Amino acid sequence: MEGVGETLREDKTMKESILKNKMILAVDDDPDVLMVLEEEISEACPDCQFHGVTTYIKAIERMASFTYDLVLLDLFGIRSYELAKLAVSRNFPIAFLTIHPMTPEAIKNFYKIKAYAYLPKERMGEIVPFLEDILRYQYLPGWRHLLDKVTGFLGNKIEIDWGKKPALSRPGWVLSEVGST
Repeated sequence: MEGVGETLREDKTMKESILKNKMILAVDDDPDVLMVLEEEISEACPDCQFHGVTTYIKAIERMASFTYDLVLLDLFGIRSYELAKLAVSRNFPIAFLTIHPMTPEAIKNFYKIKAYAYLPKERMGEIVPFLEDILRYQYLPGWRHLLDKVTGFLGNKIEIDWGKKPALSRPGWVLSEVGST
């Protein structure tokens, strides 16, 4: 049985990831989150460079010093809106990690600053396919594809005030934002 496990590990690493030779910056005030992200990414693609930082200043320093293929930010964390604007100004794709319920307004605001995706933290063990999709698909098609993929994950994470606003349909939401940017 020892050979079976080795074969599975070899098969897992033999598939070349789009993350190969990419640089990812993750910013989160929780070192455990960064550790899990680094483990997941390194296991799936040892050739991917991962930089994890826990402070706003370190994030700014890293963004000034390196060119990132993707920046992951804690949605409600360390001045994430300011960091997102900086990343976008440097043409770094950004995605947000969150444990909080998402309101349509929050999604709309961060969509306007060109975030590629929102990823639930409780699914960090499955994050590599999401990251690969972010890099594989361009901005708008990536949003549509990722939205379809995370619908099941987000489920109760999207918070809607039924008394004030109707639910947003995914196609209408994505398409209505395209014309306004």
